[in-house]
Amino acid sequence: MPIFKSGLEKKAWKILKKHIPRVNKAIGQLNGIKKMIEEGRYCPEIITQLRAVSSACQSLEIIMLQKHLECCVMEAFQSNDKNVQKEKIRELTNLYKGKNILYVGDEKHG
Repeated sequence: MPIFKSGLEKKAWKILKKHIPRVNKAIGQLNGIKKMIEEGRYCPEIITQLRAVSSACQSLEIIMLQKHLECCVMEAFQSNDKNVQKEKIRELTNLYKGKNILYVGDEKHG
């Protein structure tokens, strides 16, 4: 089991863990796409499958962001710890910009 900073993080993890079958389905779709490419299938057929897996990943991304906001970000702002709050704002800003998230203690913050 992962190490959690709070009870809310553990709650979020339990909720997100239920979505592992979605991840497995996307992995299966990607394996199918790989096979289609290896077989030389028609490009529009491959693109259709790529769009399906992309859509599935976007749906999971929305769920994960929602849980992060409801649990981790909400907890940070209820804590009244300005450093933790700034870090959550930085995380969300980096997500919006498409950057990797850097956590408190990291030397670089994008």
